[in-house]
Amino acid sequence: MAEIRSRVIGNIPSLHHEHSSYKWWVLANIMVGTFMAVLDATVVNVALNKMMTTFGTSVDKIEWVLTAYLLVFAVMLPTSGWVADHFGYKRTYFFALFLFTLGSFLCSLSWSEDALIGFRLVQGAGAGFLMPVGMAIITREFPPEKRGIALGFWGIAAAASVSLGPMVGGYLVDNFSWQSIFDVNIPVGIVGMIATYLIQREYKTEQTRSFDFIGFISMSVFLTFLLLALSNGNSSWNTNGWTSDFILTCFGLSLVGLVVFLATDLSIKNPLIELSLLKDFNFSVTNGILFIFGMGLFGSTFLLPLFLQSSLNYTALQSGLVFFPVGVIQAIMSPLSGIMSDKINPKIPAFIGVVLLAIGLFLQSNLSLFSEHAQIMGALYVRGFGMGMLFTPLSTIALMKIPRIKMAQASGLFNVIRQIGGSFGVAIFGTMLTRRIIYHSALNGAAVNQYSATFRDIQYHMQNFVQQTNGGNGNSVIVKAQALIGQHIVSQAFVQAINDDFYLAGAITLLCLVPILFLRTKKKKSKEHIAIME
Repeated sequence: MAEIRSRVIGNIPSLHHEHSSYKWWVLANIMVGTFMAVLDATVVNVALNKMMTTFGTSVDKIEWVLTAYLLVFAVMLPTSGWVADHFGYKRTYFFALFLFTLGSFLCSLSWSEDALIGFRLVQGAGAGFLMPVGMAIITREFPPEKRGIALGFWGIAAAASVSLGPMVGGYLVDNFSWQSIFDVNIPVGIVGMIATYLIQREYKTEQTRSFDFIGFISMSVFLTFLLLALSNGNSSWNTNGWTSDFILTCFGLSLVGLVVFLATDLSIKNPLIELSLLKDFNFSVTNGILFIFGMGLFGSTFLLPLFLQSSLNYTALQSGLVFFPVGVIQAIMSPLSGIMSDKINPKIPAFIGVVLLAIGLFLQSNLSLFSEHAQIMGALYVRGFGMGMLFTPLSTIALMKIPRIKMAQASGLFNVIRQIGGSFGVAIFGTMLTRRIIYHSALNGAAVNQYSATFRDIQYHMQNFVQQTNGGNGNSVIVKAQALIGQHIVSQAFVQAINDDFYLAGAITLLCLVPILFLRTKKKKSKEHIAIME
């Protein structure tokens, strides 16, 4: 394999690249971009209601504020490797920060929902470069024996943004405006660009490859139409659900894009994504684990805020606050699990992480209309420990034998698969939630015997409650009392459906245990292996 050399472009007097602290400054710089990219994927959720009020639009339309970001994020991920190799990692990372910051500024100036959706595309494009390029820079600057701890600290930024996103978003929306959730990115992005210019050295491969336009277009078609189908399968406008012409057409176009992409990727010299990376056993297996992990965890993430606000009447800020301690736990455990991964077999913390994560999800499958705050937080604490224990060693194992020249491509593919897994999870759990609500509503309704003594006793007390609170008499009171009983049945069915989803998420997460056992983690110290890594 040809030796890969780095090139330093420009002199940076404030920091010597050979100094032992250099790589840690780079890590801190990368964490800024990671924090913003992940933060903006969660902070918008709590602002959707105010956006709907401001623009006078429907839920189906405002959902595209989320979908647009995720779509372009997934589409840009595969191109990050070629762009970074061709133009340089420092320039690419700087441009990604600029694009993300510009998109945030434009989003805050949006005059309509269409403008906001368009500007979210700009923002998502920047984020699509930030994550994989940042991860590739870290794995390049840190030697294999210290890569675990580095990825652990990198995980702090992701964990902090996941926990702070709903909380910060809820506070800003409640006290200022929905525009403020985008305004906060601007000063952070400017600081990140300045830090990137002053700290990082430029690096790009000596051998550049041609851009795979057919691969890019086919991959874009595949991911775009796949995510379009997954995100709209349960939309209220889509009355025919997953069998509608729109959904089937999207799946068909997605399949065509996938076939063209695979045919192109396997037949040209310089493909957009080197599927040959999947020949590495660890990388291939960990990507499978990550797909399952994304389905189980990210697919269930939207359920808890939905339950808290719909069933327990939490405010947006209150529902966001429950995630804060989870992120703190994850931020603490990520570097610790990284240290463990460097000292012992990384399969051990990964295995423990999956078990804890599954336990947390199973605990959340016992929610009710009377769930106490302590019960909710206890399950989230366990989930936080599990997430902190899992992702860092999994990343370490995945990239253990990947050559540095292919780090950007590997990390891009790593993130694409996680994104697709999460999208599949959201679609599956969304569909299951709707169907289980119908199932439990019918089951609970059938169990109510209007002629039983219990029902009549409850109805009598409800009639007294209605009469004391709203007044009235006769049939109107009876109708209102029965409506309240029916409303309770629906509310109970919703909670039972949420519990079913969490139980399924726990079961899916447990599936990750099997492939973890087959990962190969014996570190080879041969000269040939060292030469490949360098």
